[in-house]
Amino acid sequence: MSVIIRSYTGTIEATCCHPALDALCQHVANDGLPGIGYVDKYDDTVFNRSQMRLVIPELVQLGTSAPAAVAYAAEEVLALARIVERLSHRYLVFNGD
Repeated sequence: MSVIIRSYTGTIEATCCHPALDALCQHVANDGLPGIGYVDKYDDTVFNRSQMRLVIPELVQLGTSAPAAVAYAAEEVLALARIVERLSHRYLVFNGD
């Protein structure tokens, strides 16, 4: 699994391939988080700029309360989410396997 920032033209602008991304998805699914808790680890899940209002607080929460590997993965994804939040026409895409 990986997480990317994709522009509206399809250009990949940044990538996160943290080895604990699968564990992060399992952790949030178990917690029932309403944003990233619904990431499909077998397909692409796309979040737009306005959805960052939901996703960013969840990633912050994970960064402080999850096991270490999951917290580190959440922090890396959070860095990408903050970029998507600032820039228009960007998408945070979880690429499932």
